[in-house]
Amino acid sequence: MAENTDRPFYSCKICRAPIATANDLLSKTFKAKTGQAYMFEHAMNIVMGKKEEKQLLTGYFTIANVDCGKCGASMGWYYVRAWDERQKYKEGRYIIEKAKILKEY
Repeated sequence: MAENTDRPFYSCKICRAPIATANDLLSKTFKAKTGQAYMFEHAMNIVMGKKEEKQLLTGYFTIANVDCGKCGASMGWYYVRAWDERQKYKEGRYIIEKAKILKEY
């Protein structure tokens, strides 16, 4: 499990494991099951699930669900592949649900 020394950072709401730094935050304009979600360039202390093909609001993607590496809580997903050229910028990025994280200072 990676240690985080950058502040501020985002942590799992359940176990407080660091998930991403504020420097890795790319966007706050995404939507997920629980509502608002954030896009991050990098994430830590996560476990990636099996790849699956999924139709999302903005198109068809290959994604992998991501869970907290410490407590196993569902956090969001990782974009493996975007099938639409206009969505390619999402590849290799993480979508983490706002309701699942805390901002730590």
